Order: sequence, then structure tokens, then C-alpha cells
Amino acid sequence: MALMITDDCINCDVCEPECPNSAITQGAEIYEIDPASCTECVGHFDEPQCVSVCPVDCIITDPENEESNEELTEKYNRLTA
Repeated sequence: MALMITDDCINCDVCEPECPNSAITQGAEIYEIDPASCTECVGHFDEPQCVSVCPVDCIITDPENEESNEELTEKYNRLTA
């Protein structure tokens, strides 16, 4: 699954620089994750880096963008080709 940022986001700016795919950007009100670029850090790290640094635990799996580990790996391969 791709990840998403909930309305609990406090715009602390710590997640954006941690994303190896540059999938996190500042939205109109809170940070947003582009599901087309989010691999949950598959191919880069053992766990999503944005989740590990978020002080308010507002980054969750996106139910609208469910993906298997294999699909995330394929996406990683496409993004890094």
C-alpha cells in the first residue's frame, strides 16, 4: 500500500526530507504523499522512513491505494530505472 498523511499532520517538516522517492510534498494545508511515487521505502529501507520520524503518528496506509510487497518492489524498480 502507498501511505497517506492524515489531517492530524502538524506540518513539522520532518517527513519530506526522509522520503527517498520525493513522494512527499507540501499540500494546501498539510503534507501529502503521491501514491504513484510512494513505495513505503521498499527497495531503500526496511521500514517507511516518514513513519519512523513522524512525531504525531499521522502517516498511515492508504486504503485507496493497496499494493502488495511485490507491486511496491515493481514500482521501486520503475522509479529507479
